[in-house]
Order: sequence, then structure tokens, then C-alpha cells
Amino acid sequence: MNLTSNGIIVFTDGASRGNPGPGGWAAVLVGKFTAESVEVIELGGYEERTTNNRMELSAAIEALSFLSKVNGQGSMVIYTDSAYLVNGITKWVFSWERRNWVTVQKEAVLNKDLWETLLELSRGKKIEWKLVGGHVGVAGNEQCDKIATLFADGLPPPLYKGSLENYSVKNILETAEDTGKADEKRESRTRSGKKAYSYVSRVDGRVETHKTWAECENRVKGKSGVKYQKVFSPEEERARIEEWGN
Repeated sequence: MNLTSNGIIVFTDGASRGNPGPGGWAAVLVGKFTAESVEVIELGGYEERTTNNRMELSAAIEALSFLSKVNGQGSMVIYTDSAYLVNGITKWVFSWERRNWVTVQKEAVLNKDLWETLLELSRGKKIEWKLVGGHVGVAGNEQCDKIATLFADGLPPPLYKGSLENYSVKNILETAEDTGKADEKRESRTRSGKKAYSYVSRVDGRVETHKTWAECENRVKGKSGVKYQKVFSPEEERARIEEWGN
């Protein structure tokens, strides 16, 4: 990805431990801010009681707030794995504003305060919002997820500000998804939704199979050192029994 003279690349993400619960937000900004060379600036923050969606919105708000002070009206591309954020700011927010922040179902728009702030910060700016897959190898998204999660866990990391050349994430400008990770994620989603052939559990060295999740859960719940897995065929069941039985 090439940066124009005044173009900025932004990655954002949010995380929460519970919904609501402790949360964190993060943004990684790449561009020419105050110098001729390309710089990287990491931003991040914490809230004691929040939701994942509020943290996604907060990340975008904080990034735009920062850029409004250093970048003026320069163009930017914002990458996020939140469809809620992208759809909201590019489609829904304009209808919400016209209806005085009420949905078509006549209900108050959730997170109205943040949407109003984000909309105001976005006005008049050249922003391209791009949705990327989460946990599919997009370096900027992965880095934001790491920072946001650490903040949510109450473990704020040091935030980088310096040259792109010295930044630890060397492929920060690569936004193509890792095909292998994307396929793995799709396969995981597909498998999780499939009907189980059985469930296999290992407790105290003894392996058993169960026809329902309730039976398996009853056996492993509250016990330490257990293993359990949903399987989808007789062959997979046998393989798991052999692996865990040895």
C-alpha cells in the first residue's frame, strides 16, 4: 500500500471483557503527521464498564479526534473489523439523524452519544471506511486487537510513536487477508454450526463419548485438567479416542 503525501492509514479495534464489562480501544495511525518521513502512532484507552460496540466506536472517535489536530482535511482510509461501525457510519447514521435518532422500529438508537460525536468528526473529511476480517492476518488489525485486549485486561502496553522504519510490525501496511487464516476461520464457523455426531471427553485419564452436549458438560463442568471436543463423524470420534486414550 502506498501513502500519498497527505494520506493517512488508520486501523481501529475495540474489545470488552463482558458485554458490558471492562473494555479497551486501540488505533494505529500511519502517515506523515509532523515530519517528512512516515511515522506510526499507536493510541489506546480503557473504560471500566462498557461494551464491545462502544469500544469500536471509541477507537474511531479517538483516531479522528487526534487526526483533526495534526492532519487537517487530509484524506484517510480507516480499516476495522466491525461491520457495526462501517455500516453505521456509511449508511444508518444519516437515517437515524433524520429521524431524530430513532430507529425504524421507533426505538432509541443505541450508543447515540458516540454516533453523534463520530458523525460530527467525520463531516467534511475525505474518509474511506473499509471492513476487514478479524484474526485473518491483517497486521494492523491484529496489532489493534492486541492493544485493545491488553487495555481491557487492565494491562495497558507502551504505545509506539516514531518512524515507520523502526516500527516492530514490519508489514503494517499490508491489508490483504492471510488466505490460510481466513479459510481456517470460515471452517471454524462452519463446523461450529454443524450438528455433532458426538462429544468426546477425557476426565482423570478416562475417555468417554456422549450423544449430547448436556451429557458432556455434566461430566467436565467444574473439574480441572479435562479435555472435551465436539466431533462430526465416527472417524473423527475414533481418532480423538485413540489420541486421548494414549
